[in-house]
Amino acid sequence: MQLIAENISKYFADNRIFKNINFQIKSGQSLAIIGPNGSGKSTLIRILSNLIQPTEGKIIYKNTGGEIKKENIYKNIGLVGPYLELYQDLSAKENLTFFSKIKGIRESDKRINDLMKRLKLSGREDDLVKAYSSGMKQRLKYVFAMLGQPEVLFIDEPCANLDEEGIKTIYEILAEQKKDKILIIATNDSDDLRFADWTVAVNV
Repeated sequence: MQLIAENISKYFADNRIFKNINFQIKSGQSLAIIGPNGSGKSTLIRILSNLIQPTEGKIIYKNTGGEIKKENIYKNIGLVGPYLELYQDLSAKENLTFFSKIKGIRESDKRINDLMKRLKLSGREDDLVKAYSSGMKQRLKYVFAMLGQPEVLFIDEPCANLDEEGIKTIYEILAEQKKDKILIIATNDSDDLRFADWTVAVNV
């Protein structure tokens, strides 16, 4: 898998968020997006994951078969971020089933149960998400992101709302992802940055 960002710029009205972001990353590599609060780290993650479009530039995904069509990108990526909304009045399992269908993947109950157990959510599958703590919701987002074993994993502020045990689990996941897939994180935390092969800086 390869992800290419070509001259990515983003403006909101007349305000420039960032300009001419360029990089290439392939399986087995990792990247951290850094910059001060309000600099556009989250915006760049959303562009790279195809949630919003850049004002200028192009995002290209490639695999051994060539360039991946835009409508098929979602099957290859996972995303964790504060803008990923879970349905509060659905259970965790109902959320996961719904989002799996949206992504166009079929995930076995065993895989879902294994992920829930790993993220310390086993036994809470049928609880409504609105009954979850902020840390539990964050861990559930990781379960969602890892459905389909994505080739590219985007994580905006990896350890937000997590306790020490949760952080340890997430760091294990980051280390595994970067071994033979693509990992892209947005962070300024020095502990997170050790998982990145290089950085891209965005500035106000």
